[in-house]
Amino acid sequence: MFKKILIANRGEIACRVAATARRMGIATVAVYSDADADARHVRACDEAVRIGGPAPGDSYLRHERILEAALATGAEAVHPGYGFLSENDAFAQACAQAGVVFIGPPPGAIRAMGLKAESKRLMEAAGVPLVPGYHGADQDPDLLRREATRIGYPVLIKASAGGGGKGMRVVQAETEFDAALASCRREALGSFGNDAVLVERYVRKPRHIEIQVFGDAQGGCIHLFERDCSVQRRHQKVLEEAPAPGMTPERRAEMGAAAVAAARAVGYVGAGTVEFIVEGGEGPDGSGGRFYFMEMNTRLQVEHPVTEAITGLDLVEWQLRVAAGEPLPLAQEQVRIHGHAIEARLCAENPDANFLPSIGPLQVLRWPAHVAFRRNADAEGSHPPAPLRIDAGVGEGDAISPHYDPMIAKLIVWGEDRAQALARLDRALAQTHLVGPHSNAAFLRRVVGSPSFAGADLDTGLIERERAWLFDAPPLPLAVAAAGFLAHALALERATEAVDPWSRRDGWRLQGGATRRLEIEHAGDRHRVALATARDGTLQLTVGGETLAFSARPLGEGRHDLTLGTRRLTVTAYAVGERVAVFGDAGSALLREIDPLTQAGDAAAEGGRLTAPMPGKVVAFLAQPGETVRRGQPLAVMEAMKMEHTLSAPSDGVVTGLRYAPGEQVAEGEALLDFEATA
Repeated sequence: MFKKILIANRGEIACRVAATARRMGIATVAVYSDADADARHVRACDEAVRIGGPAPGDSYLRHERILEAALATGAEAVHPGYGFLSENDAFAQACAQAGVVFIGPPPGAIRAMGLKAESKRLMEAAGVPLVPGYHGADQDPDLLRREATRIGYPVLIKASAGGGGKGMRVVQAETEFDAALASCRREALGSFGNDAVLVERYVRKPRHIEIQVFGDAQGGCIHLFERDCSVQRRHQKVLEEAPAPGMTPERRAEMGAAAVAAARAVGYVGAGTVEFIVEGGEGPDGSGGRFYFMEMNTRLQVEHPVTEAITGLDLVEWQLRVAAGEPLPLAQEQVRIHGHAIEARLCAENPDANFLPSIGPLQVLRWPAHVAFRRNADAEGSHPPAPLRIDAGVGEGDAISPHYDPMIAKLIVWGEDRAQALARLDRALAQTHLVGPHSNAAFLRRVVGSPSFAGADLDTGLIERERAWLFDAPPLPLAVAAAGFLAHALALERATEAVDPWSRRDGWRLQGGATRRLEIEHAGDRHRVALATARDGTLQLTVGGETLAFSARPLGEGRHDLTLGTRRLTVTAYAVGERVAVFGDAGSALLREIDPLTQAGDAAAEGGRLTAPMPGKVVAFLAQPGETVRRGQPLAVMEAMKMEHTLSAPSDGVVTGLRYAPGEQVAEGEALLDFEATA
């Protein structure tokens, strides 16, 4: 076994690999960019080496810097994690030439599966079923358009060298094809350095089911069952679960055999995932539909913890053992499924703004109590695992950077069955408190509780189908939010006031009661609040047109036991600058008290300009000065956090000027163009 490895990645996956290495007695080396000098993954390893500037191209994508760090520190092997260089055959080859073990498949397997078009040809020869489409080398736009017409709309354009939803567009009609193709190619070139694409029939109501495979250098190859990753936004996964709901033993064996055949076709060694699209069949589970090979990810997947949860195995340990030359620890018939696991990806993004990534410091980041899974206590794994596991690469006070993926953490729950896992995930999300950048925490909870997900009616269109349920959900009710705000204020006052009654600020009066009045901002609206104190010390809260009996008792660590009318509930409140964040079982809210002396000077909402929602690069303007546009018409395309984002006209109007040129960098809040509304 290795004595020391270098982890060529960052964030939660670097922390994840370091944890297993530490348990196995293997020393670890972290690499970091200037933006990550104080990052959690650096602290998680035994030593660390700086490799360059904040941009991935200046640090985590630099082969030579990473290999220099490995050789300088005496690391015998490199674990690439996922993303960055994990599926780069040139890097795997360079490691071999430098005498450093690449903890992953051989360069030839990465190369064969790295280009989607080439991999589809290999799979066809191996007898693995394929979606009808065009996978040729001729990339002439006219030919691609003709092939799309031959296949029949809707079609899916995908970057041949891509992954993670980048360089992928669904095209509904021929009139949309050219614009979608151009956008795919730009995104693919920027993300993968290769703008080749393939065109396939878009499978309606598809499920995305993937099979975890593992191979060793002795020729052994098995699968570790399936994961359902159908719930996606912008072609990126949101929730993943194992096993797939509705999967029959016969279909599992059939798909597992196809995945193993795919891996054997390229001489696969290590951890990999074969991804399939499954057509919706009879019944809500869709298991009766045909399945087609989509692609193979020649690395560990983000969602690998759900497989670990249902099998009791540590897949990183398996990677290390196989890379060190050991055979697979178990045979196919020794691997068992126990219970059900679901993973939720907590990301810094705004679901109500088309999942626009968000950046900034994590002012509050509090997790529910949890225990890491126990692993590999015996040959068949340790069960039951703990009900909740959290894999995170950041903590409270850290910042989400514009340079990297916006994922904050993964919440993984396990239950005896799917119903128990759903209940545990809902509870975990409700108890996850995050203030700072926008996040999808509340959105994830709504997805988990949606009729489609709760009923296992899964396909990649679930989020769009459940739009009315999932988006623009009401915040924490006003009365509860106001009660939490006041409970926090009263607790602060009690902690700082003098002991004599004449210094108390709780409304006590010698000759009767008193009423405190204030104005708060909640969900963008202003509300008057009154807290009346009777002679006997009882309180009444008036807000939003109703008056309720009120009491608050601090429980410590920001938690408060509240009585509100006939209800009793617990909320948690955090002071964040001039605002107070209140979290309750029904959601959360960010409130502030409005100072009447300064409210007149509040800045008015910006008008007449379209501004950058975050730092990024201008890719293209889709309208020119003097052009009349309609509400919702795309006006500009920005690239930020490795994805393209389109800004649209807020109303009918006229573009009166452009402030940047394509290719220029722009800061958050800067005006991209001038716009004059006509409606």
